[in-house]
Amino acid sequence: MCIFCDIVSGAITAEKVYEDELALAFLDIRPVFPGHVLLIPKAHVETFPDLPDASIAPLFATARMLARAIPVALDADGTFVAMNNVVSQSVPHLHVHVVPRRRKDGLRGFFWPRNSYDSAEHVESVANAIRAAISAERA
Repeated sequence: MCIFCDIVSGAITAEKVYEDELALAFLDIRPVFPGHVLLIPKAHVETFPDLPDASIAPLFATARMLARAIPVALDADGTFVAMNNVVSQSVPHLHVHVVPRRRKDGLRGFFWPRNSYDSAEHVESVANAIRAAISAERA
């Protein structure tokens, strides 16, 4: 069992801020800023691609609700909503970060370096590879 499944079962306590039949949201114990919430599906799902189709809309409706509520609750300017899949995913249970943001809070954009394409051909090659993978996925 994973730590987030233990939170769902009540074996580990967490500061819950929202719960329904499919999802649970609680404060991150290592927040970027106070009010940093983790939203998880109650069923164990490791990554976003593993999330069943029927769970996508309800989970993201809840993420949207949290993204609206957190700025109001904390007098923040907005939120940063993010999800890691495998790489940088500290717990192998799908979780959506909803982090309160304020202008000039010190957090700058994304947390990774930017890399340019080598050429227009490189752009086209990458785009074509993604399009082919999408076509294969949908077939």
